[in-house]
Amino acid sequence: METTPPPLQVPSSKEKKYDRQLRLWAASGQAALENAHALLVQAGSSAVGIEALKNLVLPSIGQYTIVDPCEVTEEDTGVNFFVDGGCVGQSRAKVCCEMLQELNPDVRGRYITERIESLLHEPEFLRPYTLILVVAPVTSTALKAIATYAWEQHVPLFHIHSLGFYSHFSVCLPPSFPVVETHPDPTTTTELRLMEPWPELLALAKEKTGGLEEMNDHDHGHVPYVLLLLHYLEVWKQQNSGRVPSTYREKQEFRKLVEKNARTGNAEGGEENFEEAAKAVLKSLKPVTLGRNVQAIFQAEECNTLTKDSPRFWIIASAIKAFHTKHQVLPLPGSVPDMKAQSADYIRLQSVYKAKARQDVAEVLATVRAEERRLGRTEIPTSEAEVEAFCKEAAFVRLFRGERLPVVCSGGSGEFEVAGRDNGSETGDGLKAIKQALQDPDSLMPHYIAFLAYDKFVNSNTLGPTLYPAPGNDDASVDADEQTLLQIATSILNRWHVAEYPDLHTRLSDSVCEITRSGGGDLHNISALTGGMVAQEAIKVITRQYVPADNTVVFDGVRSKVWVFRRSADMFLSR
Repeated sequence: METTPPPLQVPSSKEKKYDRQLRLWAASGQAALENAHALLVQAGSSAVGIEALKNLVLPSIGQYTIVDPCEVTEEDTGVNFFVDGGCVGQSRAKVCCEMLQELNPDVRGRYITERIESLLHEPEFLRPYTLILVVAPVTSTALKAIATYAWEQHVPLFHIHSLGFYSHFSVCLPPSFPVVETHPDPTTTTELRLMEPWPELLALAKEKTGGLEEMNDHDHGHVPYVLLLLHYLEVWKQQNSGRVPSTYREKQEFRKLVEKNARTGNAEGGEENFEEAAKAVLKSLKPVTLGRNVQAIFQAEECNTLTKDSPRFWIIASAIKAFHTKHQVLPLPGSVPDMKAQSADYIRLQSVYKAKARQDVAEVLATVRAEERRLGRTEIPTSEAEVEAFCKEAAFVRLFRGERLPVVCSGGSGEFEVAGRDNGSETGDGLKAIKQALQDPDSLMPHYIAFLAYDKFVNSNTLGPTLYPAPGNDDASVDADEQTLLQIATSILNRWHVAEYPDLHTRLSDSVCEITRSGGGDLHNISALTGGMVAQEAIKVITRQYVPADNTVVFDGVRSKVWVFRRSADMFLSR
């Protein structure tokens, strides 16, 4: 009896609309994005925050809220793409929100024209937001309150500057921020496990390479290179007292062994499968080792002291650690690269790898279930799909440790403090990194120090809730402001006990000069580019996919250069 085949599933209008981004972060990432609610806090004239929101609205972030007490000014019309001369005198938050809504009606946007300082008096004001963007300048009191809340409630926070040709943003992640789907380069993810083969793989290799010398040219030229390598590994071990090639010289000799068995008298004048095998020798014949990032996860306190309330990530990580302890390898990903082979043989090889991967997942899942029972967890159990995804990406999972944000102390002391309580998760290696970077004449570290000096300057001269006199804002005081800013920047270096590296003073003076020259204003092209970078990193954080910047990004529009370094709390603690 004939049956009608099921109809082809036609992509929905939503899938068509977001097709390109779904190819990047899949349905799970899109769902995370659509469940997010971003808060943008700004009071200055910079357009960088709106540019960042634009790049979150277009891919359909769920909701956004703009907090901005200012009205549109003539200066805004020159730097903010979303306002024009007809908007002068209107609420800037309202105008920008209405324009953003036109970009994507699927997104819900709202605006608030009150000062952020007054809104923070409401204890629950920040609770709805899953992402916070704060654009400088903002009062240190407000920034500290926001940063403290974000740190203690594990809400990602971005602190952003855009001044003249320079920009900067700090990514403040929660104390523990794991990313499973890091999307590594596909060429680095293939794990053939040739040095630790399992019985089914060895059996297939023996079956397909038996009588290799007697095969006709067609069959000989279509043996999958994975099976060829396993075959010649056995030959090598017979000739070398059971040892596998381990040194570079031995692997070169093994490659010659493979190459000399390729047939050259055939119609093609060679065999592609043997060429593939020879090229794969150095990459495939290596013992399985545990990467630094995975070691950090296995050594983490959260992985070794599970509790009833431990996140599912740590339950699975603990189970995979137990798997590694038992087998000395991570679960097999199960993927096989393309290669010269007959379709039937390639499918069988794939089946062997996938079967082994499923077997490993089942073992890890059993450990997860046992741990859940031991801990008395009553919530919805960890899904098999989540365990399978973790096992597939196990070698490339990353754990990021967030760092608290430095904030200018209120009260006029001019010093910095870090917002939030110390929970012992921070690394404390930022000061060393900064000193090393300052010795590099090509680093943008002087720009970052100039931005810190700018924050100090602005907070010591604030005239009101929306007035932040920036250095260079008044033509009559440009030179004096530049000297003041340079003195502040130099005091930061002195506090860090930075030595007089060659040309450091000159480079710092150049950075201060550009920030003073900007007079607190930004350039639209720089803010647009920076907003794009902020949105890119924000999407990584929201979807928990790809590798986010860790954790400070500085951009120089004059040299078209980006510098990323890791800021840490030890740089700003009392010394």
